[in-house]
This record gives sequence, C-alpha cells and structure tokens, in this order.
Amino acid sequence: MLRPVLRLVLAVSLDGRLAPPEGGAAQLGGPGDRRVLEEALAWADGCLIGAETLRRHGSTCLIHAQDLRAQRSAAGRSDQPVAVVVSRTAAIPLELPFWRQPLERWLLAPSQAPPFPAFQARLDWDGWASAIDALAERGLMRLVVLGGAALAGSLLAGDWIDELQLSLCPRLLGGPHVWLPLQAAIGRGDWHLQEHRRLEGDELLLSYRRGLANPCTSSLSGMG
Repeated sequence: MLRPVLRLVLAVSLDGRLAPPEGGAAQLGGPGDRRVLEEALAWADGCLIGAETLRRHGSTCLIHAQDLRAQRSAAGRSDQPVAVVVSRTAAIPLELPFWRQPLERWLLAPSQAPPFPAFQARLDWDGWASAIDALAERGLMRLVVLGGAALAGSLLAGDWIDELQLSLCPRLLGGPHVWLPLQAAIGRGDWHLQEHRRLEGDELLLSYRRGLANPCTSSLSGMG
C-alpha cells in the first residue's frame, strides 16, 4: 500500500523561532504566508495538529480563498481537509472555537486513552507506522503537518516528513521557541529545493523535498 505524503508547513522568523521568548502567538505570517498556507491546505486531504498547539491557539487553519475552495469542489472534495488531532489523552476543551469550525474532526490517540465522542472518527496511535497506514486506509494520502514543534520533531525523527514548506518572515525573535525541539533526534537524508518564491511583505517561501529511503517508527513524544 502506498503511504501518504507528509508536508510540514510552518512560518518561522529569520532566527528559526515560532514564538517570542515569553511564549504565546508570534503572529508571524502575513498575507503572503497565508496564501501559501491555504494552497497547502487545498492540496491536502487532512492536517495533523498537535493537541497542545490546538489548546494554545483554540482553532485550526481554514481555507478562506474562494478560488482554492472552488478547486476542491470541482474535484469532488470537501471545502476543508480533515483535521486530525494527535493527542496522548484525548482531552480537548469543548469550549474551544475548534469545535465550531466547518470541518471534519478526527482523533489520533493511544488505544488506552479515554473515549472522546466529540470527534467524528478515532484512530489508535500505536507508533507512526501503523497510524500513517490507518490514515491511508481512510483515504488521507496527502497530509499537512501544522505543528507544534514536538509533533514535527517526532515525525522528522522517524523520517516520515517528505516535504518542508517554510515561510521565512522578516523578524528576529530570540528565545527558546525554535521550530524543532532542541534535543530532537532528527532522521537523516538530503533535502532538495523544489521552489523558492518571494511573498508579499518581504517573506520568502522555501519548499524542500526529502530524497530518502524507507521511514521507520518513532516515539510518542510528539503527542500532546
């Protein structure tokens, strides 16, 4: 069985930070980044979101551009990709705006995690190999990874990420909130530049694809 393609999509500062030193939202991406983010969402069948990232932000990203939604509709696809929340505990506060967003919500959690019926579907997490196979069996063959850093690090450690889409934003933030955990054990492999594009607001899109062998499993450390 073919496995899904995973694309990690991030907006980062020039010094590789996701948030200011004190934490919280950095509001890094401008209109240019927003457009390429929505292009990635339009490409995707589903999005992987860490539970802690969802708790902090309250919602996930949606496609707002009418032309991109029209493309999905013309292809017989839903307006939005499926939101797949990756969590150890399945504890997602019901007051979050996420629950009111117009999309389908799935949960990816260990089998021993308590039930959480607010999701339309639940898949067991027993290592990335079986989880990604389960997503493929459900028809999610193109996956965007939206974060956070622990989830990205866990997937990169197992060589599961196939593509990197980074929007470099013209700010320096400093502090500890880099886009990968400082102690992450990253898998090996060469990355090949696929696209570079100047975006509105002096932002720069960099897209890379990994040319590497078969992926392996990684730990539960990327789950919130």
